Amino acid sequence: MSASLKILVIRFSSLGDVIYTTPVVRCLKQQLPGAEIHFITKPQFKYIYEGNPYLDKLLLLKEKLNDTIAEIKAEKYDCIIDLHSNLRTSIIKLKTGIKSYTYNKQTILKWLSLKLRKQLVPPVHLVDRYLKAAAPLGIVNDNKPIDYFVKNHHDIATLLPATHREGYIGFIIGAAHFTKRMPNEKIISICKNLNQPVVLLGGNDVKRTGQ
Repeated sequence: MSASLKILVIRFSSLGDVIYTTPVVRCLKQQLPGAEIHFITKPQFKYIYEGNPYLDKLLLLKEKLNDTIAEIKAEKYDCIIDLHSNLRTSIIKLKTGIKSYTYNKQTILKWLSLKLRKQLVPPVHLVDRYLKAAAPLGIVNDNKPIDYFVKNHHDIATLLPATHREGYIGFIIGAAHFTKRMPNEKIISICKNLNQPVVLLGGNDVKRTGQ
């Protein structure tokens, strides 16, 4: 595989899904020496990739899709790795004509699993499913954790009680959809079995749960 590739990775939302794309960006950068890696997401999630040393450029989704398409065309990418796989990304791939590799969302199996209350989707971690989209480029899982580079102005250490300043576990309990949220009793059970202070993370939708 050529080391001079210019690659665009796409994942517009949501918070957790964008965070889980970071191993893909890291593996692309480390396993394709000399490759230029770009990422595009919604503006509200830009902080996830700001300061990421494995990323060469961060693009933000514009209000008008045609403006985003024009920007992508201007970059002259060799290929796109579509980790979102929705109508907008399909239009982007169609209108740019750039060679692409797409994440399989297994939408039908997920829907059937929910309706039939059966485990029809293989228990494969999301990172591995994302990486499968990059496999044609020779990318393999480096089995390292996700990357989350926090800028200084996002530092919450000063907001925490003294008991948490020597180390703590961040536990994200929010989710875009109610069906994706962990039951309260399960959250409590997990927290009771952790041997470090815990900081519950989430938006206004789970504020009462955190209290």
